Amino acid sequence: MKRIVLVFGLISGALMAALMFATLPFLEKIGTDKGAIVGYTSMVLAFMLVFFGIRSYRENVGGGTITFGRAFAVGILIAVISSVCYVLAWLILSHYFMPDFVDKYAAQAIEQLRASGANAQAIQAKQQEMQQFKQLYSNPLFKVAMTFIEPFPVGLLITLISAAILRKKKSAQPA
Repeated sequence: MKRIVLVFGLISGALMAALMFATLPFLEKIGTDKGAIVGYTSMVLAFMLVFFGIRSYRENVGGGTITFGRAFAVGILIAVISSVCYVLAWLILSHYFMPDFVDKYAAQAIEQLRASGANAQAIQAKQQEMQQFKQLYSNPLFKVAMTFIEPFPVGLLITLISAAILRKKKSAQPA
């Protein structure tokens, strides 16, 4: 199981990281809203390797059968490895290529609120919220946790669906 989980998890993580780096030059042009769509679409594509990893385990280790529980265990481990790769890629990307990410994110959130016609009190509250977020995001543990929870729910969902689709019990042998 270790080999299958590592291979499929690392390939999925490498794919997510590569797609993240590939979209970097276009981030200014597409904006964060469309960037999120592109990002989550690339996560779904990369997490498709969870399905193929579970299927590989079923066929090569399980002899063509797998329980939902075992399929879930294989899939979730692949999703965790892939999500950790995503976190590592983001830490490199944000440190070396986007050191001002939080400032730009906060400015954009405040500007969107202004453009929506919010009153001064709401804008002030948003500015305070963004200041608190910047402070929290400067903590490496918070940054890692926030980054991990971006892809992991997608991986969990795909793991649940894949485990349900791929579960296969041993067929009864005629006597």
